[in-house]
Amino acid sequence: MRTRARLAFELFVWRINANRVEPIVGPDLSPEAVTPASHPDPFPTLAKGAPLPEGYGEPPSAPPKHRRSGIILHPTSLPGPYGIGEIGEEAFRFVDWLVASGQQIWQLLPLCPPETEYWSPYSGLDALCGNPLLIPLNGLKDLGLLKETDLPVPSPPGDADFPAVYAAKMPLLEKAAAVLLADPARFADLHTEMAAFRQENAWVEQSALFSALTEVPGLAGLAWWDWPEGVRDRHPAALEAARREHAGRIDAFIALQYLFDRFWKAVKAYANDRGVLLIGDMPIYVGGQSADVWANRTLFALGPDGAPVEVSGVPPDAFSDSGQLWGSPLYDWQAHSEDRYRWWVQRFQRSLQLYDETRVDHFRAFAGYWAVGAQEETAMNGVWKKGPGIELFEALEAALGHVPILAEDLGVITPDVTALREAIGAPGMVVLQFAWGGGATNTHLPHNIYQNSFVYPGTHDNQTVLGWYKAGCRPEEARLIARYIGAEAGQDISWAFIREAFKSVARTVVVAMQDVMRLDDSARMNTPGKAAGNWAWRVGGSSIWDELRAESADLLAITQMYDRLLLDWKAPGTKDAGTPEAESVSEVETVAEAAAA
Repeated sequence: MRTRARLAFELFVWRINANRVEPIVGPDLSPEAVTPASHPDPFPTLAKGAPLPEGYGEPPSAPPKHRRSGIILHPTSLPGPYGIGEIGEEAFRFVDWLVASGQQIWQLLPLCPPETEYWSPYSGLDALCGNPLLIPLNGLKDLGLLKETDLPVPSPPGDADFPAVYAAKMPLLEKAAAVLLADPARFADLHTEMAAFRQENAWVEQSALFSALTEVPGLAGLAWWDWPEGVRDRHPAALEAARREHAGRIDAFIALQYLFDRFWKAVKAYANDRGVLLIGDMPIYVGGQSADVWANRTLFALGPDGAPVEVSGVPPDAFSDSGQLWGSPLYDWQAHSEDRYRWWVQRFQRSLQLYDETRVDHFRAFAGYWAVGAQEETAMNGVWKKGPGIELFEALEAALGHVPILAEDLGVITPDVTALREAIGAPGMVVLQFAWGGGATNTHLPHNIYQNSFVYPGTHDNQTVLGWYKAGCRPEEARLIARYIGAEAGQDISWAFIREAFKSVARTVVVAMQDVMRLDDSARMNTPGKAAGNWAWRVGGSSIWDELRAESADLLAITQMYDRLLLDWKAPGTKDAGTPEAESVSEVETVAEAAAA
């Protein structure tokens, strides 16, 4: 059966592929054509001159609010005493800061465990698991799984040193898991919850077994396709023997995944209760050295030995002159189709557990993707291949109902990508840093922004706005910014871009925390095409939320000014819903200052 989404998709494709332009024909206003049916009378029973119903002259009630705004900040960037942000006390404090600032969204990068060479969350070790390094050590102490004497000496604020954090923290996490597993009677409630987690998330068994095998002497450090045939090719007898032999490692892995899930869901519940939605991030590809590929080998385009033949990437674009070579194995989309996209359904189902909405990274690959030979050293030499298209999203809708998706549609965007995004009703992305070249039709210019979009001054992949303006902005772009926004824009370019985003017609605005703080490129999160030196930035010490009270008040002011405040917003610590009425725009700042005081 052809769904509404498919019909919309087919209609859009037909239009863009049409070989002729239809003339625009206006309505027929001849007397013969103007009938009562074409211009219905809203009051057919009233005679001309009769009184109209009570309330006729009053303005219509306001439609429900849909405009909103928020901040993008990865949990690793939060303050914390142990060298990395955690999903504990500081996550709750950040939610409080968001609420005080009038924000409705916390956008994150992927929460999966990153690979341990460059620590990119977009090169995860498992698509469904959480990063155990985010588990709060103080939270484990509060549960009785660690002692005060177990905790490391607090480290000063600064960028995350991931290898050092891993070396110091993983033994403590493993100790906490061992304490939990060793005493079911003492931790009866946690064991009950953990058993339920294990039953409801059957995927964790494969993840745990794969992780255990990667630690076995003789297998550690090898790609799984170089393992002995029995475990490489998943012979049932070999897998059963491995489960028995490595049961302790498997249970410890699952215990940490349960604890991650427990702490994260507490953060999510706290945020949701205060009107803040969590927008997660789903990398379209997964790492080759992962349980995802090892346990689902037939769903990926691999050679006979299991090694990728072609890998993922993108051709040269605004981020990189040589393209970006990601190196992940590509999907066998025909196999996914024959399996009714079961693996993708499971992946989005997990995303719905963790987040309220999901940004799908590199959405364009669902329409057409760039395939690069596994032997290539850059992404310059590749070929475009057809993706699954709308069939995948029909399968998701049939299995899960509505799945709120944000389509990352930056880079080389062809008409089929736009058609697919519009057919499923997903918003796309606009980045103001991309707006100032290409003339008045540039789709990132504020006057070309459409309502169903997310607008960013810059994303985690961009320079900070200040860093870009100082080092990446061409003179002609700076002149256009001065004419378009105002000559004073360069005096505080970060907030000039924030205000432009907030005043746009876009339903959603998301601002990088670095831009709220007016930081330069020393705070950049990621440089696409550059493997090392990314992901480490942190917001500061535990006093940062007090230090950012002025920025919080400014955010609240422009959020209210541009109608992005929740109708029932209230300042933290107040009892009555709603913000104080401002008689005019000039009074908004007073309202914001009162809320932040």
